Amino acid sequence: MYKDILLAVDLGHPEDEERAVQTVVEYARAFKSRVHIITVVPDFGMSIVGSFFPKDYEEGALEEASKQLHAYAQDRIPAEIQRRHIVGHGVIYKEILRYADIVKADLIVMSAHRRGLEDYLLGPNAARVVRHAQCAVLVVRDAPDVA
Repeated sequence: MYKDILLAVDLGHPEDEERAVQTVVEYARAFKSRVHIITVVPDFGMSIVGSFFPKDYEEGALEEASKQLHAYAQDRIPAEIQRRHIVGHGVIYKEILRYADIVKADLIVMSAHRRGLEDYLLGPNAARVVRHAQCAVLVVRDAPDVA
């Protein structure tokens, strides 16, 4: 059913991604899917904030993100599942949508990990991906806290 799954992860909060990763592993096994795992490094160079960082900051950040993404995927996605690592650079939701088109994803999976009152709304990136994606989108929430 799903041949190419794009899994979007935030390496800044890897603990919040566990349930989405587990879901993708189950789907990939069931459908013999390829997993394209993406993380996005924001673009600081185009804003006023960019002037506060050294010129090679973004290049180093992209290299470090790639190393972290490979290690993250190796630890969590079994070797028998075919996977591709992608480090996007720019606006998070735009990069997710762009790479979904590039890899011809038929499913995008991402986490929703806001707690409390905000939990009733999707974060801005997830909401925009859901709104604009040309394929199915699965937003995985954390397990509810059990009292």
